[in-house]
Amino acid sequence: MAMRVRTFSRTAALALVACVAVPAIVSLRAAGTYPLALTADASVKSGDTTVTSKVTIRVDRAMEDSRRKRVTDALAQGGYANFLNTLRPLPPVGVIQTQSKMVEIRYTREEQEGDVRRLILVADRPLFFLGETKPRAGYELTVVELRIDAKGNATGTMAGAARVKPSPTGVILDNYTDAPVQLTARVPAP
Repeated sequence: MAMRVRTFSRTAALALVACVAVPAIVSLRAAGTYPLALTADASVKSGDTTVTSKVTIRVDRAMEDSRRKRVTDALAQGGYANFLNTLRPLPPVGVIQTQSKMVEIRYTREEQEGDVRRLILVADRPLFFLGETKPRAGYELTVVELRIDAKGNATGTMAGAARVKPSPTGVILDNYTDAPVQLTARVPAP
């Protein structure tokens, strides 16, 4: 029995490579560019008082999908305490910092919503407790949600001491100790 051997022309091989590479390039563009660094104007209102400050956010890289799945599964199947125990040993992928304190980002999730890039960041420790001198039990994370438009304008919120709960796409803010801090920034062009 004779075996038939097929050979690809150079044009066919290039076309095959293009079919595989183009979707990968498109998904990389949709996923945003890293590292991402921005300094946000932060403001929070409590009664008649408004406090403003600066918050620096630096994301060196997106979280690996396998690690994101591991921590979201831990939350969905074992609850908040299991989520913390699974999240904290992971390598940091960035930082959130004020003038006096810094926390490490260990969870990221990015979604494209039309022309807006939505970025969820979770740090493994609380960044602050407004008006309180000691931490409140159970609020052991910092959660930031940013929306970055096509022009590089970023708006969002930050909960300096928060809890998360599972959602169909990962984790979402469950509860926080103080009013959310409003964030506005401009993402520098790469």
